[in-house]
Amino acid sequence: MKLFPWQKSTDFFTEEEKKFIAEAVSFTEQRTSGEIRVFVESHCKYVDAIDRAAEIFFGLQMERTAERNAVLVYVAMKDRQLAIFADEGIYKKLGKEYWHNEVKEMISNFNRDDYAAGIRQCINDIGEALHTYFPYNEKIDKNELPDEIVFGH
Repeated sequence: MKLFPWQKSTDFFTEEEKKFIAEAVSFTEQRTSGEIRVFVESHCKYVDAIDRAAEIFFGLQMERTAERNAVLVYVAMKDRQLAIFADEGIYKKLGKEYWHNEVKEMISNFNRDDYAAGIRQCINDIGEALHTYFPYNEKIDKNELPDEIVFGH
């Protein structure tokens, strides 16, 4: 049974790369109260990938984190589009320029056909920012969202 009706198994990454990305999310979240999700699909249904990322973000109910500090890394592999959608708590702390620079960095890695490493580096960078503004508190923090990649169509 699939957790999400749109979830689909794909061959964009090897099993090792999937584990590599999920471990990056897990490790990063051990240092912050923030949450990171990765959503990968073949095609972007919208002209602007950020609109699709927003739809997925709210569809996954990522806005329900306690501190509004969740971040979605969105990639449409065949359409070669990507976006990062951050909830208001972390977006306001870092500003628009930070998010644009993260997308540029991920594109740079993708241009070298190093998709898994590009996503992992993005996760690590966002994790550092989340740690700065939303450090982990062992008394109250919990993992609010799953760490594995969500695959769409």
